[in-house]
Amino acid sequence: MNTITEEKLKKYFDVTGRALKKVKINSKAEINAKEAAEDFFDMATRYYEDAKHFEKKGDIVNAFAALNYAHGWLDAGARIGLFDVGKDNTLFTVD
Repeated sequence: MNTITEEKLKKYFDVTGRALKKVKINSKAEINAKEAAEDFFDMATRYYEDAKHFEKKGDIVNAFAALNYAHGWLDAGARIGLFDVGKDNTLFTVD
């Protein structure tokens, strides 16, 4: 697949819209930063590998989506301080 159809775009808007409505801030969250960083990095790596798989199949749309998910995990991890990215505001939204 090499085209983002209106149907696919509508699906992603629906999923993300529902997710935004479901999220609640957890003011009592207790996290282990090292475990969280490892988990974020693992998710980013998995989505990156998925993107390569989709690309090989010729599914450019899902490859692109998986790359964006991968970078989103990395960017979120950098943004909340799980990753040291050396203040790189070109690759990450850290400023």
